[in-house]
Amino acid sequence: MAARFTHLALPCRDLDATIAWYEAHTPMRAFHRRVDEDAEVAWLAEDDTSVGLVIVQTFEARASGEPQTTLSPFAHLGFDVDDPAKEGAMADLGRAEGYLHCGAKKKPRPIGCLCALSNPDGMWWSSGSVRDKEAFGS
Repeated sequence: MAARFTHLALPCRDLDATIAWYEAHTPMRAFHRRVDEDAEVAWLAEDDTSVGLVIVQTFEARASGEPQTTLSPFAHLGFDVDDPAKEGAMADLGRAEGYLHCGAKKKPRPIGCLCALSNPDGMWWSSGSVRDKEAFGS
């Protein structure tokens, strides 16, 4: 049997706010959206990849208004940034919008520079200029 990784599904309490956050802070864009029997669903991905996020807002989560912090306190999504200079701009935007978790900091290999933001549900998203890309198979 051949299998390949296609997506990671994450819960949220506000689908519109979550899509807007990922589109503002990551290279991901929503390419599919639907309403199911018990939830609204959106698929997000980068233009050049078949791996993406499925964001699910159950009607119960929306009604509760409570953050859906599945990945808290440390698990996170990581993105590589081509230009380390962009880390400062990302930190500034995150700070201005109230999402900054950790400003742009130099980290030991294989990371390089790291900036961490929290999405509307408090889950981490980290961006780094990965210096040792072979550590991640690229």
